[in-house]
Amino acid sequence: MNRTVLIALLVVLGAAGVLLKSSLFTVHQAQQALVVQFGDPRRVITEPGLHFKVPMIQDVIYFDKRILGLDAQPEEILTTDRRRLVVDSFVRYRIVDPLLYYQSVRNEALLRNNLAPSVANALRGAFGKLDAIAIVSGDRPAAMQAVSNVLEVDAKRLGIDIVDVRIKRADFPEAIGQAIFRRMQTEREREAKEQRATGFELSEKIRADAERQRTVLLADARKQSEILRGEGDASRTKIFADAANQDPEFYAFYRSLQAYSKSLQQSDTTMILSPDSEFFRYFMESPGAKPKR
Repeated sequence: MNRTVLIALLVVLGAAGVLLKSSLFTVHQAQQALVVQFGDPRRVITEPGLHFKVPMIQDVIYFDKRILGLDAQPEEILTTDRRRLVVDSFVRYRIVDPLLYYQSVRNEALLRNNLAPSVANALRGAFGKLDAIAIVSGDRPAAMQAVSNVLEVDAKRLGIDIVDVRIKRADFPEAIGQAIFRRMQTEREREAKEQRATGFELSEKIRADAERQRTVLLADARKQSEILRGEGDASRTKIFADAANQDPEFYAFYRSLQAYSKSLQQSDTTMILSPDSEFFRYFMESPGAKPKR
């Protein structure tokens, strides 16, 4: 009997332990919880710690308190200058009302389906008032604030708070982007050709100027050399004339020796002259004798 009672007591204690364990749950400081009973919300728990629920009847759904991100689908926007841009954006939000969030969307997939149209409409409404240059260059803080203000209205009915809206990429569609790239490439090639032509023209001018300066320098140098050569010849002639005037007889003898040397250089030279020719005067005269006039 005692043994049966002991077993029954152990069974009761075990069942009580299981019930107690299933009735306790913890909420992390980065979480908030919603207690539901057969899918019907009962209470919201935002304070971290140990909490109780009815076992096997109530369930706990956790939601994050931290800032969450939602990537929106890229949207094609028509700007004021009639250009099409593809804008890729994302939204940062925080769940501030778990009960309303559970009742309206329940999870992130349904939140995306509900919020994506609002994001697209807000982007078209705000960015459709700007031109392409302002959007691509990043000059869009007022437009981003307008998008945030529009989304705040839809966010309140979903139980979330919009923290920020950012643009990841704003660019032309791929087909238009390729056409723009080709046009820019053609423009850069044209500018490169103009620069090369300008450089070639400048190089030709520099080369022609250098050639002209070279010609002028050579002409001046040649002129100066001719002047110096003429002055040298004149000085030489004057020196010879002065030397000849000092001793005319010796000068005549010296000139005769030069004539002999030049005319008798080759061994096969044949000269036919009269014996009493003036050319042989110094051969026929004895040393110290005066030549005949």
